[in-house]
Amino acid sequence: MTDFLRIPDSFLPGQTGTGPNGQLAHPATIEHSKRLEEKLYRVGEKAWTYVGNGLSNQSFVEGPAGLIVIDTGECVEEMDAALTAIRKETNAPIVACIYTHFHYVGGTTAVVKASGLDDLPIYGHSGIEENLRRFGGEVGPRGARGLVHQFAVMLPPDGPDGIVNVGLGKFLRNPAHAPFTPGHLPAQHTFDERAEFEIAGLKVECLPAPSDATDSITIWFPELSLAINNLLWPALFNVFAIRGEEYRDPRILLKGLDEMAELGADYLLGAHGPPVEGSSEILKSITNYRDAIQFIWDQTVRGANLGLTLDELVSFVKLPEHFSEHYMTAQLYGVVEHHVRQVYSGLFGWFDEDESKLFPTPSPDRAQKLIEGFGGKPAVRSRIDTALESMDFRWAIELATWLVRGDLNKRGRADAGDQEDRNRLAAGLKGIARSTTSANVRNWCLTRALELEGSLDLERFRGHRFRVAEVRSQTASQSVTTLKVLLKPDVAGDLNQSLRIEFDDGTSAGLHIRNQVAVPTTGESFDLSLSIRHSQWAEVLGGKQKLVELLSGGDASATDSEAVLAFFDCFDSPGLSTTDAGARS
Repeated sequence: MTDFLRIPDSFLPGQTGTGPNGQLAHPATIEHSKRLEEKLYRVGEKAWTYVGNGLSNQSFVEGPAGLIVIDTGECVEEMDAALTAIRKETNAPIVACIYTHFHYVGGTTAVVKASGLDDLPIYGHSGIEENLRRFGGEVGPRGARGLVHQFAVMLPPDGPDGIVNVGLGKFLRNPAHAPFTPGHLPAQHTFDERAEFEIAGLKVECLPAPSDATDSITIWFPELSLAINNLLWPALFNVFAIRGEEYRDPRILLKGLDEMAELGADYLLGAHGPPVEGSSEILKSITNYRDAIQFIWDQTVRGANLGLTLDELVSFVKLPEHFSEHYMTAQLYGVVEHHVRQVYSGLFGWFDEDESKLFPTPSPDRAQKLIEGFGGKPAVRSRIDTALESMDFRWAIELATWLVRGDLNKRGRADAGDQEDRNRLAAGLKGIARSTTSANVRNWCLTRALELEGSLDLERFRGHRFRVAEVRSQTASQSVTTLKVLLKPDVAGDLNQSLRIEFDDGTSAGLHIRNQVAVPTTGESFDLSLSIRHSQWAEVLGGKQKLVELLSGGDASATDSEAVLAFFDCFDSPGLSTTDAGARS
């Protein structure tokens, strides 16, 4: 049973190097940046992929009738840079665009402008638009905070805590591309199963291949023996995303990898990282990749069947050494330890048969009892300092969280403690950050450490922040529906009331507060109604205007202004509230 006692290799204390800008990080993390440098790769005679322009690649395939653009990056400026690069290689007219999945569809207006075609054909999975909506709205604050942590959005560019890379790219968004203008356009040619098209004079097959996105596809150009995919990354696949995502079932990913291997491609481009050439090298890379993922799933299930708890499982499942010999299966993005937890939770839920987790003592009471049991804060501090000196960062962090999570802060969260204790927790996190190969772990730990030290303020990512432009672009029902997760049950009390919101564009939506929930409705039957311009509604949700001021000034109207304002006081939104002092700046 000694296998159960191995220490996971998520980080390796003492293995720290210095990056070109003074960053302290694992040497493998620093070395990985070279694979992500900005470069336009020519692949075969008629394809190119632009690496290092942002988090993702932009790729191009030239057919007899013109150029096909694959993926458009995070913003218009990113895509403009890619178009400038490709024009040094070919002057073929742009005749079509294909999306591999919903993550990188933000610069499409630049492609349309460059093509000169108002009706440029755009191809993509039918699930893209729904996924774009799903990852904002109701879960927006948690998702945004996760992005900030995982992708080093607020880390400095240099110095010990400076960004090195984000695993799949050099950065989430290239700083040179600011101000990051959104430019997404929906695909007109959509599908949800295998589809064949003729595009730019080439036969094109689109194969659904869910990976980190349910709408991901593999694009196959049989005449060029070329495949473009979002399955094979320049790092071990992220079963678990530290930023927070829905479960990614490895069994589904394996199916897509196996189908891609059967294509027998001579050229393989990815949504991330350098291309792979040669059918034998491509097959070897795919085989190694899918086997690493299967190993994690199989051994997690094996350990679960043996009765191991999650804390035992992460020591039991350790990826064989040969997988770390190639960057594609190295832990340069996420870590196996976290993937094991995610597979277990995805299959069996959060309870792992550890009795202590069935009904654990809630924080901060638990932390206070542990501190008392250890002999008080001075004794715990002494143990933390000893653990930090010996680079036992796991234990140092666990102990330090008792001191930080043992009291409530002014916002009511268990995240307080004396500054010296917050600094201890930050020191433990920085110890991990500087000794892990994982970009995700490094970026998360450093972001949290800087917040603990007081040099970063992330509070704005702990409340629902509607962007005015986003609300304006949404339908009435989308923005109104999101309010249901902002309801304050204690304020709603026994209220049983329905409200209809009518917008100046003729659309409407409704909410019914009952049983301390806000149920979205069509608004056809209602007790109260509010009439407001859509642009004003966007300003209110964005915190730029107060609804009470619009009603009193006659810019909006209601059947019963006092009752409508009382209805909206049930929601945690400064623009809707009558009690918050002014709108958000």
